[in-house]
Amino acid sequence: MLVTVRSFAKINLGLYIGVLRSDGFHDLRTVYQTIGLHDVIRVSVGRGTGIEIKCADSRVPCDQSNTCYRMAERVLEGLDATGRVTIEIEKRLPVQGGLGAGSSNAVATMIGLERALKKRLTQPARLRLAAAVGSDLPMFVVGGTVLGVGRGEEVYPVGDLAAIPVVIVTPEMGVSTPRAFADWDALVGGGNPAELRSAGQPGAAVPTRATPARARLTHAEGSDRLVDVGRVLSAWLVSANTGASARGRSRAGSLLLDLVRTGIENDFERVVFPQYPELRDIKGALERAGAVYASLSGSGSALYGLFSSRAAAAKAGGRLVKQGLKAQATTTLTRSQYWKKIV
Repeated sequence: MLVTVRSFAKINLGLYIGVLRSDGFHDLRTVYQTIGLHDVIRVSVGRGTGIEIKCADSRVPCDQSNTCYRMAERVLEGLDATGRVTIEIEKRLPVQGGLGAGSSNAVATMIGLERALKKRLTQPARLRLAAAVGSDLPMFVVGGTVLGVGRGEEVYPVGDLAAIPVVIVTPEMGVSTPRAFADWDALVGGGNPAELRSAGQPGAAVPTRATPARARLTHAEGSDRLVDVGRVLSAWLVSANTGASARGRSRAGSLLLDLVRTGIENDFERVVFPQYPELRDIKGALERAGAVYASLSGSGSALYGLFSSRAAAAKAGGRLVKQGLKAQATTTLTRSQYWKKIV
């Protein structure tokens, strides 16, 4: 049985890098948002054993290092199933682009393999397997708008927000996430990231409203962490509670834009833009094309701009293409849209 799954991309609405943890990861705080651009994953199970990855893109590994391979191993074990698994990856999203393509591919493999085997994991089991394979996989198990904390793997669904037009620009170069984290550590130099943000340097992120202790998000108890997450999200959204009705826009339609207007920024811009000045220029081009908000996604290299209407996004996308950029207009996906379109 051949199962075809759309493997949707994500963007990050703000990304706060916290302290370096004892396990080598950083505490993070971000709002993940799924969007309409996607790869295509085809999964089949036949007689025999083994896992085979097929992909025409030479940049995609077809061995055990591929997240789809690692996911397939865990799903077979979790479902107590056997068979020869073939996974075909049709790449449409960039590699090392900050859009979560590899992570999304792995979750799409999980969903495709469940359907091919006609067995299903529980949602908690899906989340556990996803977190074991990679930090931002669990958000693709949820979809829509998702608050991510911990190393990004601890996810909390945010209520469905109305879809909003977005333009994605995908430069040819890739950005190494480990290198970006190393550059961030060198920039912070063992100091407090919150102090760095409040130093008033050009391009510095808006100071966090959380105290340094809360910014670290290191509570051991899940209930304590959830309370902390609620306070953090409330702080991010506090300025979104004013002016929506006065502007004549529906609350559902304005919340996403109001969120980014609170001042949240992507900390990776502090270290990636100096290394790749052309990415800073692309962010400026998105803003000049009419984006209400523009940002690097994850550690890059992809950038996005949010627009007030589909027509504005389409016009901006065309303008950026004429400037020689690889730009695509799409929309964000609510959680219900994500699951409706995925298979």
